[in-house]
Amino acid sequence: MVHFLPLQQINASFDPELSAAVQRVVESGWYLRGGENRAFEEEFARYLAVPHVVGVGNGLDALTLALQAAAELQRWEPGSEVIVPAMTFIATAEAVLRAGFVPRLADVDDRALLTPELAEAVVSERTRAIVPVHLYGHPAPMEDLMHWARQRNLFVLEDAAQAHGAQLEGRRIGGWGHAAAFSFYPGKNLGALGDGGAVATADRALAEQVRLLANYGAKEKYVHEVAGVNSRLDELQAAALRVKLRRLDADNAARRRVALRYGEKIRNPWVCLPYGGDAAQSVFHIYPLRSPHRDALAQHLAAEGVETLIHYPIALPDQPALQACCQLFHPATPMAQRWAKEELSLPVSPLLTEEEVDFVAEAVNRFRP
Repeated sequence: MVHFLPLQQINASFDPELSAAVQRVVESGWYLRGGENRAFEEEFARYLAVPHVVGVGNGLDALTLALQAAAELQRWEPGSEVIVPAMTFIATAEAVLRAGFVPRLADVDDRALLTPELAEAVVSERTRAIVPVHLYGHPAPMEDLMHWARQRNLFVLEDAAQAHGAQLEGRRIGGWGHAAAFSFYPGKNLGALGDGGAVATADRALAEQVRLLANYGAKEKYVHEVAGVNSRLDELQAAALRVKLRRLDADNAARRRVALRYGEKIRNPWVCLPYGGDAAQSVFHIYPLRSPHRDALAQHLAAEGVETLIHYPIALPDQPALQACCQLFHPATPMAQRWAKEELSLPVSPLLTEEEVDFVAEAVNRFRP
């Protein structure tokens, strides 16, 4: 059986350093807002080449707090809109709602990414921000999106939850927009041992506002300047992330090798390889095949001993939780709908062996609808 993502084995591969980091925190007696958190923020900021990183409780909070901070600093009015791609995990749109604004859903291209042309189709006079998602680990076209956003004076928040370590034109994802939100959910390329997230930005005022909001709205204990929330990256997660960050580039290179081998080995007319088989840009948090016979392919692979998942079976315009905002503006999103019907994720763990990759590829090649 080739498992989709053997987290226990992946975490074990970081020992003894990972266990030592956990033990260090346990023995320290300091579990929140301590030295591990500060060290991780500094180390991740250097890695991304951005001045400021603020650790928070999870990726959804990172998105929400970044939008709230931008809105307060820029004085967005009630009813402001934020453009979100229609094919992504629901957290991207939920963050807009939690921040008090309206998600405006745009279609995606054949890479499942937002482009300026697709954003232009849904922009309005009430639009204040855009949230490009580096879905599956492939960078969105940030240079073009930033140029488009500057022309319209829009805030750009990168949803980098699936793109830790990805680069575009030699520049890390997370350093292109006005801010970027990361998730450290255990299954991410840079995954914690529980929930965690971070906001990265070059804007000191924005970073300070995010930190304020995430700590009950207080800089000083018991002095609450604004109504905030409790969203803090704990010391245990920060310590684990420090260990894993050191190997992130090597693990991403291993994922690319898996993707490259899939591209070389999979030959089936009923299957569409991601990015035309190119493995150069994505860090392959997900390896997203597409097939018009997706469900039959998944059943075939399960019978062959290959575990797969779907990311994501419901496009955002069809999510029940978003129907109220979609009734105000229901866009045509044919490519997002197609991705929802056709996408199937193959195993792409950095620990996959060549033999396992070949086993999966041969199973795919044996599929007939």
